[in-house]
Parts: sequence; structure tokens; C-alpha cells
Amino acid sequence: MIRDEETLTLLLDTIARFVRERLVPAEAEVARTDRIPEEIVAEMRRLGLFGLTIPEEYGGMGLTMEEEVRVYFEMGHTSPAFRSYFGTNCGIGSQAIVIDGTPEQKARYLPRLASGELIGSFALTEPGAGSDAASLRTTAVREGDCYVLNGTKRFITNAPEAGIFTVMARTDPAKKGADGISAFLVERDTPGLWVGPPDVKMGQRGAHTADVVFENCRVPAENLIGGREGQGFKTAMKVLDKGRIAIAATAVGVAERMLQDALRYACEREQFGKPIAEFQLVQAMLADSQAEIYAARCMVLDAARLRDAGENVNLQAACAKMFATEMCGRVADRAVQIHGGAGYMAEYGIERFYRDVRLFRIYEGTTQIQQLVIARNLIRSGKIYG
Repeated sequence: MIRDEETLTLLLDTIARFVRERLVPAEAEVARTDRIPEEIVAEMRRLGLFGLTIPEEYGGMGLTMEEEVRVYFEMGHTSPAFRSYFGTNCGIGSQAIVIDGTPEQKARYLPRLASGELIGSFALTEPGAGSDAASLRTTAVREGDCYVLNGTKRFITNAPEAGIFTVMARTDPAKKGADGISAFLVERDTPGLWVGPPDVKMGQRGAHTADVVFENCRVPAENLIGGREGQGFKTAMKVLDKGRIAIAATAVGVAERMLQDALRYACEREQFGKPIAEFQLVQAMLADSQAEIYAARCMVLDAARLRDAGENVNLQAACAKMFATEMCGRVADRAVQIHGGAGYMAEYGIERFYRDVRLFRIYEGTTQIQQLVIARNLIRSGKIYG
């Protein structure tokens, strides 16, 4: 659902130039320092990247899902840390408010999220509740005009930088499953909330995660998203369907970057008197990667268009996320193999991408969770999608 192809083309050209001229040259610095330079963050704000999907009435661009994934195809051509920094504001950090927030909640938070003044974060995962999100233990007990939150959230993206958290907590202990979960907006300076030290991760330096702990944290009742208890898990699943398409799009973009780097190396590197790109076994790795990238791109665009059309894309989002992220892992492995010994060396950068993309198959629902989502949709409907 491209609303204005000419305007979108201008946006994509601007982002592609920003990636090429500003972000790619900064990749090594971000990997070394584990932080994105403030001047780059300021440029992201000026470009409007923090508000890509936030409605225009609140200062964002209001991109459709198809327009958003086209942006992420371009952003994927550089280190995932850059997209992660502003991507939570466009996705899981804001979409609970966009989808189910009250008018007051939207007016209070969305303009600041769209400008990048406020960084959003999505606090669902817990030490004992990751893939089984319905079993979360963080509680929210109503006391007068407040809810008192207690619990710990784990691996929370952008927690060290976040100013507002979308928090899933159990408001009805009598309901052990999803129906007892509600969603809250919790500001960082709320007494009783503290953020742990940044996690030390395998990859994605510059993109930070940390624990978020609530100890008798009093949250105003007006910060219950939608003003209704028991809707939090449904809100989270709607947010994750959108987020999974976005992650799939990012995986496609990163796979394109890795294949481009591998192709360039294969054409330049000579063995036995000719470029290794002329050897058929190297050609097979290049060809398999291109075919899988093309398939994943088509899947992502299809899922995005269906969501824009108002259809339930629970199955399609899971398919796209599963296939695209697994594909990205295979392309990363082939890219290292094509580089040979150079692929194992830090100076070429491909080993960094190899580590970075491993996370795609885990967060916002592991590959195995996507398989369960897909299978359950099939069994429930009794028919396949095609």
C-alpha cells in the first residue's frame, strides 16, 4: 500500500545515502566503542527515523507496513545496531500506544517518541518467561489510583537509553494464562524502577539490552494501556506481528549487504590464476544466497501488504520472520566461507555480521516459536495459505 511512490522514492534515496555515507563508515567505531555517536543519533532525529510509523497527527511519518519494510531493506545494509536504536520507537516501543492506547496516552507520549526526544522500550520477557510469555510473573496490584508493579524483565532492548517502558504485568492472579495480563506505560524516573547494567552480548555492539526491575513501583492507573485490564497479552501479540515483519525485512537487508560484500570479494580475490568467482562451487554459494534473499523479500512484502489491507497476518508474519532470519544466517555462513580465512578476521567485517545476525533467529520469538505459531494457525483453520 504505497501511498505516494515518488515521495517514498525520495525517502528511500535519502536513507540509502545516509547509510552509505554516514553509517557504513561508522560501523567499526560502533563495534569498538559499543555506542552510536551522538552526532549520528542527532542526524537520525533530523531525518525523522524515530517517527517512521507513528501517525502524522503526532509528528511521525505514518508509514504503512509496506513502506516501513522498504525502509528497513535499506537500513539493513549497515550494522543492525543503527536500526535497533530508532526501530524500537517505530515498533515495539510505540505500537502498543498506537494500536490500543487511549487518546490521552497517544497525545502525551507519541509526539516525543516520534521526535526521538523519548526512547521507547518493550518489557515482556522475564527470567522465567520468554517464549512462554503467557506465564509471566510480574504483578500489578491496584491500590487506589495506582498500580503497584513488582517483578523483573530480562534482555530488554534499549533499556539503558529508554525513557518510557511498555510493561506487561499480571493484574489478575486468578487467571494463570494470557487473560490475566495487562499492559502499562511506565516512565523511567518512576520510583521503584531501576535498570541493570548493559548485557555483554555475542554481537550487535551499540545495541543495548538490560534487566528492568520493578520493586513496589507505583504507576498511575491512567497509564494502563487502553484503560482496560486483561488486554495486555492481546496488545503484545498485535505488536509482535508487526515487529516480526520488521525484523524479517531487516534480515533481508542485512543478507543483501553480506552477499554484496561476498560477491565483491569473490570477484577480486584470485586463486589458481583467476578470481574465485569463476569457480563453480563459489558460484553455487552466491546463487543459493541470491535465490533465498529474493524469496524472503517477496514473503516480507506480501505479509506487509496483507497487514496494510487489514488482514490478520499472524501466520504470514511468523512465516516471514522464520524464513528470512534463517535465510540470513545461511547467507552469513556462506559469506564467511567465500571470504575464507579473511572471513574469520575482524578487519573484513563479515565476522561481525555473522555474530550480529545470530540474534535475528531468537528475539521477538525464536524460530521454534514461529513454527508453533504457523502450525497452530494451520490446525485451527484447517487450511493452508498460498
